[in-house]
Amino acid sequence: MERVARRRYRPPLIPRLIGAVLVGWVVCVAVIFGWSRRAADGHADAIVVLGAAQYGGRPSPVLRARLDHALALWKSDRADRVVLTGGRRPGDLISEAAAGRRYLVRRGVPTQAILLEAAGRTSLASIEGAAELLKAWRDSLPANARDTLPNRPSVLLVSDPFHMLRLDVLARLHGLRPLSSPTRTSPISANRAVAIEYMLRESIALPTDLALTFWLVLTGGSVNAPLTPPR
Repeated sequence: MERVARRRYRPPLIPRLIGAVLVGWVVCVAVIFGWSRRAADGHADAIVVLGAAQYGGRPSPVLRARLDHALALWKSDRADRVVLTGGRRPGDLISEAAAGRRYLVRRGVPTQAILLEAAGRTSLASIEGAAELLKAWRDSLPANARDTLPNRPSVLLVSDPFHMLRLDVLARLHGLRPLSSPTRTSPISANRAVAIEYMLRESIALPTDLALTFWLVLTGGSVNAPLTPPR
């Protein structure tokens, strides 16, 4: 009697894809949470502070917490310079970076120790701008001083804990050596429900920024400038 081979049951493709996406998303959220608890030691070439809202030149509580953390790092000699990022939102008179500089200078940080990336309005744009700013600063040094510095500057990344994994990945992709230094005094960190909400947002923002970064690499574009077709 001829045997009839049984076909192994395979679930339809679409449910399998949905399942894979859900598993990937859960893993992403877990890594974001784990990374938010990390804080690096050691000295860096610069402190990079991610911008947040400011009101008429006065930092919001979130931005103030980041600036206070950066100030403590600078006073502890963790880095010799501070890069402040953040552009202007609609209706703003000055940029988030400029508001941050005013805040730090009033608390004793010399103006010459501060570099401003005042164009970026997203995390990706701010990291790209900070990397370009540090490269330009390095190139402006005398040859003997420039040769003593690494080609990939080390940076202490200052932002809220939920933000650290995405910043770390983006910094590496833009030629920086990142060290996580999250501030834990922000109003976001103080509210567990809000912190969880931001982590869930990050689980979408991280792959989105990765996809955009790879697209810009392929096309030779920049997130800080409109893409133009080659002539």
